[in-house]
Amino acid sequence: MEHPQQAISSPFRKGFSPQTAVDALYLHLPFCFHKCHYCDFYSVVEQPGHDRQAAFTEALIAELRQWAEHLDTLAPQTIFAGGGTPTYLRPELWGQLLEAMHRLGLLDRCEEFTVEANPETVTPELMQQLAAGGVNRVSIGAQSFQRESLQALERWHDPDNVPRAVEACRAAGLDNFSLDLIFAIPGQTLDMLDDDLSRLVALSPKHLSTYGLTYEPNTALTARLRVGKVTPIDEDTQREMYQHVLDRLEAEGFEHYEVSNWARTGISDLGLGISDLPDASVGVEQPPASDSVPEIRNPKSEISSRCLHNLAYWQNRNWLGAGPAAASHLDGQRWRNTPNLATYLASCPDPETQDHEQLPEHERTGERLMLGLRLSDGLPLDWIETHLPADDRRRRAIDEMIDIDMLERTDTHLRLTRRGLFVADSVIAKLL
Repeated sequence: MEHPQQAISSPFRKGFSPQTAVDALYLHLPFCFHKCHYCDFYSVVEQPGHDRQAAFTEALIAELRQWAEHLDTLAPQTIFAGGGTPTYLRPELWGQLLEAMHRLGLLDRCEEFTVEANPETVTPELMQQLAAGGVNRVSIGAQSFQRESLQALERWHDPDNVPRAVEACRAAGLDNFSLDLIFAIPGQTLDMLDDDLSRLVALSPKHLSTYGLTYEPNTALTARLRVGKVTPIDEDTQREMYQHVLDRLEAEGFEHYEVSNWARTGISDLGLGISDLPDASVGVEQPPASDSVPEIRNPKSEISSRCLHNLAYWQNRNWLGAGPAAASHLDGQRWRNTPNLATYLASCPDPETQDHEQLPEHERTGERLMLGLRLSDGLPLDWIETHLPADDRRRRAIDEMIDIDMLERTDTHLRLTRRGLFVADSVIAKLL
């Protein structure tokens, strides 16, 4: 999707309209105390005596201020702080950042403000700081409760610190928390996975993300795989594990609303579909978009715990990224900030950017199919009728996938079948 290009000037000088609406804001906080071997996200581990956290916080605030001054309104519905390890940023610096975001009006319309957390860096002091500053959701990277599995991932946290992190969230009033789990870890058995699921469910999260381990290029884990130091889980066992996750979490009452994501209380439980949900853009000027779709959102936070921020990505809506390596998508244009902290600090408030592209309409349609079909609701049939001409090859591909029970049409939507879930990437690839 992204094509590396030489870094060029920031989009502030590329003529974005002040009327551009931003639905979601992503903040990339790159600091980690250790680089996990499976992780391919941009992060930095500072050497002793080399502390750039304060300088980074100042630069991030400057970048956000630059955008706030450029746009008539920068008041996203959702904010997500990822990394790196956002909870590795010191509490006093979080206080400065949150105060600046309030001052800039970034939280004026925010319904969901999520911060990713490593269990080892969650403290009562930090959770209270975040809650007081407007954060209302925390995503905790549990990954596994088995010490041998965590060791295989080079994940440096004590499994016992996961419930402690949950308790710190609850004590600060942050009851809306999500837990991440990885399965198909080298050496993992089905019994180990089942124990992980039991311990996750026992913590009563409102949201779960369950990911099969992937071997990303340029990671330490993949390097070990290449030289035979890692034995991956075979495909049949991976499938069995995913099937177990589906069966177990559905039995526990979680709504499987996206290929890898689960919500404790689902929109579908209330008899609501995508078309029934109110459009959060009402009253806010939006740019015209030929591929616009009804917005998926939670009418009230107590009704559903689907992640609103991730839904903005799956809908291909407008999002802005701030911080080194953060990606943005505004009015069909894409870019990301250069993934280098030193470059970011030197170039802010107008950070150096790269990987600029604007997809042609044909590719944007394919991407919308790819993203929308990850959701259990699927894509509205009327959107497909509007965007796929009768002679489009993807119409034929859809019919073929329906014939072999990989896709299905409901009265209103096209979606993956249960069988199609297990090969979702392959099914979706035929529609790009």
